[in-house]
Amino acid sequence: PLTLEEVRMLVELFYLPYHHGALAQELLEHFRWLRANSLSVGVPATAPDACGGTRWRGRARSFQLLCARTCRLHSRLVSTASRALLYDLHPYLWDIRNMLLAASAFVLWLGCQSITAPMLLGRDAEPWARRGGLFGELQALLPVGNSCDLFYHPPPLFPSSQLYLLRPLLPLDKLGNEGGGCSEVSQGLQAQLSRAPALPGRLLGSFLSLSPEYTFVLEDEGGPCGYAAGALHAEGFLQQRDSSWLPAIRHKYPPDLGTGGPALGQDALEEAVLFFHAEPLAVPQPVLRRFPSLVQLGTAPRVLDVGASRSLALCLLSALRANGSRGVFCQVSDADRQQLSFYSKLG
Repeated sequence: PLTLEEVRMLVELFYLPYHHGALAQELLEHFRWLRANSLSVGVPATAPDACGGTRWRGRARSFQLLCARTCRLHSRLVSTASRALLYDLHPYLWDIRNMLLAASAFVLWLGCQSITAPMLLGRDAEPWARRGGLFGELQALLPVGNSCDLFYHPPPLFPSSQLYLLRPLLPLDKLGNEGGGCSEVSQGLQAQLSRAPALPGRLLGSFLSLSPEYTFVLEDEGGPCGYAAGALHAEGFLQQRDSSWLPAIRHKYPPDLGTGGPALGQDALEEAVLFFHAEPLAVPQPVLRRFPSLVQLGTAPRVLDVGASRSLALCLLSALRANGSRGVFCQVSDADRQQLSFYSKLG
């Protein structure tokens, strides 16, 4: 059964609409402070004001631990509560869990040394645009907090106790990324998504090589199970991809490679090689002017909880918005029903 401490956490998360319990108040105070003081993060450890960055990272760790406790509470409620209690409370705790997955990863992203200190954008929304309580206040602190359609999804019919971790791409993930972008994370994602496992570069190679600072990874107990990748300035990204990355990958994987490698998975290999050697479609200038950033997201078939996918999207869009993006687009083949369905479910 749920412990007394877990019941206390549940009460503190949903105390009163504008009067929070101790846990909710601590989450909000940490997040507000981390957002307001994120400019102190990117200083070298030897700089005179390095203590500011040390303090920021200490509070970030505290925030991560609180988020992890809340995510575990959601998992415990699904596993142990009576069905009547679960179906009464689950929609609220599911919402908070999804929000904290995104907020936790966004804070981790803010703390990445290689990223330029972001310029957090935002404006006051109409009062009716957000719900009350902890969810609404956390929403307001994300850079995309005014895009209200991103935050409203019905909870799943069958609650899942699966624990997820959402985080930015780490330097270790990019080892082995030369040329084709075949890192361990990319290989794991490629295998989980069952999309040409012989050539992980097809899925994430260009983003890992050219825009790693806007790449996020979703993990469950089985390992990597989803990703979100973006390019802040899509026009320059696509030009660089076509002029430097694609020629290098085509040299590495010549057209005749797909005719002699049955051990690699013949059909998948041929499909991937054809993908690399096909000429990419040009993006119309009106699209680039209105939606200057490119995004790409995907999850493994085993990720049935749309909340985890939504958290991926929220985190990536928050990172892009924090650095000034005003709109995004994605490129999907009209024959790729899996991706079309995925993006449709996200709204």
